[in-house]
Amino acid sequence: MREAGKGRAYRGLGMAVLALACMAAVPGAYAAPTRAEGGASREVATATGMGMGMVTFNLHHDREDWPARRRTILAELRRLQPDAIALQEVIQKRNVRNQAQWLASKLGYEYLFVSTDPPGAPKRYGNALLTRRPVQARNEHLLQPLADYRTVAHLRIDVDGQPVNVYATHFNERSDEDGKRIRRTQVEDLLRFIGRTSAGAPVVIAGDFNALVDANDLSELRSRYGDSYGSVHVNNADLAQASTLNRHYYDAPSRIDHIFFQQDALVAREAKILFDAPDAGGRWASDHYGVWARLQFTPTP
Repeated sequence: MREAGKGRAYRGLGMAVLALACMAAVPGAYAAPTRAEGGASREVATATGMGMGMVTFNLHHDREDWPARRRTILAELRRLQPDAIALQEVIQKRNVRNQAQWLASKLGYEYLFVSTDPPGAPKRYGNALLTRRPVQARNEHLLQPLADYRTVAHLRIDVDGQPVNVYATHFNERSDEDGKRIRRTQVEDLLRFIGRTSAGAPVVIAGDFNALVDANDLSELRSRYGDSYGSVHVNNADLAQASTLNRHYYDAPSRIDHIFFQQDALVAREAKILFDAPDAGGRWASDHYGVWARLQFTPTP
């Protein structure tokens, strides 16, 4: 027969463990402030709150004074220090250094650029992934239908000992029925590519999908992966406040740039729109706004 005092001690220990568990369930719990490059403060999660920051952004290639725009983009990315960055409409041509390569060199990140244009072509256009984390695997893929010239970049990165698969893509832009059919085909091919390359590690998919998150053409993707911005801002139905199309360039708001995540392995803790104001000179970073999300790993049983 156990002593009554020992039983009370066990019950007290159980209450302490329960209290710690409740703290861990609160976004930001067990996070300590630190200083990122350039002096900007950020949160670094400890063992119970490990996760990653992700950005997706359509660069609008080299239109409208890229040398000036890139300074604004670089400053914000330096401030955020995301673990991975998905870029669309990346260009490389005569007198324009590959935009992803330039940003990666300034940030101290590795990068993967994918294009349907062959190496050595006078102009190359495509998507890119940048990361500050160690790279475990890299792949690229040309999406079906091939006539649409769309690509996917893939990096498996090590986030504090946890492998994570990150994918960057850009879907067809047409709004008619043919465009919807093409996007459905691209979703199917993207999911097959993920199945071949993810190796059981958590998946994050970011890019310009040219469709609302609840559009029928994205339904198969949305049924498997969560929408980070929508998960955090679940009660915000005001599309005008969540548009990723720059209202300076487009009349109608639309949230078409997304960061999807694997819901049984990750939880979206924070999400916000980036580059939604002009710089001091009135210049916009792009004709799109960016999206940033902080994803946290779910506890391992």
